[in-house]
Amino acid sequence: MQQNILSKNFSTKDVVKYVIPTILMMLSMSTYTIVDGIFVANLVGEDALSAVNLIYPVLGVIVAIGLMLGTGGVAVIGKFMGENQYDKARGFLTTIYIIGIGLGIAFTVGGYVFSDILVGALAKDAVLATFANAYLLSMLPFTVTMILQVYVQTFFVTAGKPMLGFLVSVLGGVTNVILDYIFISPKFFDMGIAGAGLATGIGNAVPGIFGLIYFMVCRKGTLYFAKPFMQAKVILQSLYNGSSEMVSNLSASVTTVMFNTIMLDQVGKSGVAAISVILYVQMFQMAFYMGYSMGIAPVLSYKHGAKDYDQLSKIVKISLKSMMAVSVVVVTASLIFSKYAVAIFISPTSETFAFAEEGFRIFSISYLFMGVNIFLSAMFTAFSNGKMSATLSVLRTLVFMVIALLILPEILGVFGVWIAVPIAEILTLCVGGYYFKKYKNTYHY
Repeated sequence: MQQNILSKNFSTKDVVKYVIPTILMMLSMSTYTIVDGIFVANLVGEDALSAVNLIYPVLGVIVAIGLMLGTGGVAVIGKFMGENQYDKARGFLTTIYIIGIGLGIAFTVGGYVFSDILVGALAKDAVLATFANAYLLSMLPFTVTMILQVYVQTFFVTAGKPMLGFLVSVLGGVTNVILDYIFISPKFFDMGIAGAGLATGIGNAVPGIFGLIYFMVCRKGTLYFAKPFMQAKVILQSLYNGSSEMVSNLSASVTTVMFNTIMLDQVGKSGVAAISVILYVQMFQMAFYMGYSMGIAPVLSYKHGAKDYDQLSKIVKISLKSMMAVSVVVVTASLIFSKYAVAIFISPTSETFAFAEEGFRIFSISYLFMGVNIFLSAMFTAFSNGKMSATLSVLRTLVFMVIALLILPEILGVFGVWIAVPIAEILTLCVGGYYFKKYKNTYHY
């Protein structure tokens, strides 16, 4: 039973065992996103890869909504479960699904109506605009399932089924990879970039639809659909709790637009291709940090609700040590294998290759600080302190980043673009460390 899993005394081994499925799930999802980029870059071309990156901000908004609903919902559901109020937990799960489906439908309709305006604003180059429009239109039918697949990452962990969530995510990833080749390759359908969007959409739909059906028909576990819990105050609190994750993704969309615009101005299309490669690899690098934080969040919420402060303190300490250790490994691996990472997307003979590799090595410094920053934001979300979580996310992904991108490229040129992210992460860590100490006695960690 779920209550037995979350109420147990977690050792370091237990923590690692509990979060591994979510980490693997995030790695799997990032991998098939990267594979998407590999197929596009190698079978369609660098311009198509750049176009996918141009459309990322639009898709980022959809994922941001899913994360806001999912992570905010988990904080409330986990607290209800810690207080042994399982009827409310199930009812609120149902409410979050209803809201997600409704918003997904609205975004689909809006996307079709305003697609030309969106593409025109993001892609100034005519060739890139053609690719971007094709990719966007192929993804829009799957807006609802994009939100629901984000739910799988969070609610299956809370339901005590992290491995099932991982397996279904892997199935979605494998589906995406296979369809990428079938839809894009000239040997089969030769659909170009539209095929990449269609493959990704179907890949997202696999876990999204599975999760919907699972909570609808499987009523033996602790979480399943029940009569919706429609208390406005709780819904708003949930949205507020998850706002930091939403803001983080929305901010990423804003800064991606800035990256693309600056690179187009300073270097041209090859600059957009270079930053696209770096952002693709970043998805994989961040997967551990995101997976760990999302995996441990229900445990933190439960311990907080149950007032089990000894366990809460122990789990927070284990988490911080884990993030620091892995950060060192990630940065070291990034520096050693930078050439190979870039070569996956761009031919070493391309003029973009050396430029992208140089940027990647500088950009990698940010991974030393990123893990702790992501965990601290997720921790405050788990404690239902949406204000603190959102503050850290806004500073990290928007305020510090925008300031750095507005100032540094003007002074340092392209080097200023590469160093902007490390600077933003360092500044966020300073703020996060301050508030971590400030709230220590409040949450007893």
